[in-house]
Amino acid sequence: MINKTGFILVKPQLPENIGFSARCLKNFGFSTLDLVNPKENWPNKKAIVTSVGAKDILKRTKVFSDVESAINKYDIVYASSARKRDINKKHLSFNEFIKSIKKNKNKKIAIIFGPEASGLSNEDIVYCNYIFKIPVSKKFQSINLSHSLIIVCYEIFRSFKSNYFKKNKKLNDVINKKKLNNFMDFMENRLQKKGFFHPPEKRKTMLINLRNIFGRTELSNKELRILSSIFSKL
Repeated sequence: MINKTGFILVKPQLPENIGFSARCLKNFGFSTLDLVNPKENWPNKKAIVTSVGAKDILKRTKVFSDVESAINKYDIVYASSARKRDINKKHLSFNEFIKSIKKNKNKKIAIIFGPEASGLSNEDIVYCNYIFKIPVSKKFQSINLSHSLIIVCYEIFRSFKSNYFKKNKKLNDVINKKKLNNFMDFMENRLQKKGFFHPPEKRKTMLINLRNIFGRTELSNKELRILSSIFSKL
């Protein structure tokens, strides 16, 4: 599905944002970024510099003269808008937008974004099936263009690659409780010789705190050897 989704920037003003947007796409496995009437000439060195490892996406980027031409190869088009439009289009909440993307996963999908200063015009939105808005604080609703893209890319990626978020790395070679207890006894012995437990009546509480600290960890055998060496030298 990710390979069927393309992003279109309409009249982007800053070439740096185009480069940053390419990076956003590549971070989450997308590969198609096209432009409609960018303000500065294309290709652009500033965009290439900010794209860093996503220069390959910019090499494939196509420039169109209008939105109609840019969306011809797609089945469904979503428009990102920061404000409610008085236009006969279905407005989706952000969650509804992601659900709609999932529902149409077998279709060729385009997601279009307007210029940094003004956003998409109603004339541009005419060509879209749906309008969606990224939820932000009402105190400050302006989002940088590339930031908008990375939010959308991340949420789509998360929706289709849920296994990336479920599996925790399995810890190998974790010490058993016997080794941890031996280490704690060793540490207690060393600290006792150094006069650490002062005043004596707080010894019990201090030991409980120390055991809580190390009890929360999942030390490997290697880490235990390092800690034991440290305490031996102190």
